[in-house]
Amino acid sequence: MIYTVTLNPSIDYIVHADHLKMGEVNRMTKDLKLPGGKGINVSRILHRLQTNTTAWGFLGGFTGNFIDDWLKQEGVQTDFTKISQDTRINVKLKSDLETEINGLGPTINEEEIQRFLEPFDQLTKEDLVVLAGSIPKSLSTDFYEKLIKKIIEKDAQFVIDTTGDALLAAVPYHPLVIKPNKDELSEMYNTSISSIDELVYYGKKLLNDGAQHVIISMAGDGALLFTNEGVYRSNVLKRPLKNSVGAGDSMIAGFVGRYKQTNDPIDAFVWGVACGSATAFSDDLAKEDLILELVKEVKITQIEENENGN
Repeated sequence: MIYTVTLNPSIDYIVHADHLKMGEVNRMTKDLKLPGGKGINVSRILHRLQTNTTAWGFLGGFTGNFIDDWLKQEGVQTDFTKISQDTRINVKLKSDLETEINGLGPTINEEEIQRFLEPFDQLTKEDLVVLAGSIPKSLSTDFYEKLIKKIIEKDAQFVIDTTGDALLAAVPYHPLVIKPNKDELSEMYNTSISSIDELVYYGKKLLNDGAQHVIISMAGDGALLFTNEGVYRSNVLKRPLKNSVGAGDSMIAGFVGRYKQTNDPIDAFVWGVACGSATAFSDDLAKEDLILELVKEVKITQIEENENGN
């Protein structure tokens, strides 16, 4: 089973308005409410690929009920921890410029935390846990590290998709894959990255620091995969871009779902690129038919062989 963890989910309220004027009454042209959260996105894509998944996290109030009901209607299995405060709402305003206003998130108490931790005791070596997204302010900054220790105690694998110190602290525990972008990589190592050569250097450093695999998305320039055997680059798939939300989560879903089946990181990378691209070409998260269409178009080229490769 692939479990996903979303500690701070949201309703993503997407609002379209032409020529927004600050300080005046504006009329939206259309709107859309979706379940939001990186782990939730991963579970939604995995389900569309017929991969067994269960979404974990904290949900509360009418906003939490909206998310849980939506996922159940899609057929996504959930086992959320109910909390007393409302799940947050994130507003994504699409006008001349795209603007986001993200909610703070609820305060989670100790009793709720303990209930959330209980299912981790049932993990086995056949399971994989995807830890994705931000940590609510009411949880300790090392909360992911505490979860990782519980996961590896059960010989299960984990993936982490977050930023900053939480990501850096997770790398020595050997995550199956991590997916920082250029800016996140720069933040991790307190540097500035401006070339592919620098991306390759720091991607290989993440391997040396403990990650089993590393994916770095380069937006319009494709993506890089780092393994112990070498560095690989994907081509860029061509379609009209519609959506920037969830593409990275979809890439993670495609990679881990396929890797669980084949244990082949190159094949998994193909599916990751196809899933990420399919979401970028869709109004919401990608559908299976478009993913399967794009898988046929993904081309992977090895650009460097690692010295310690077999």
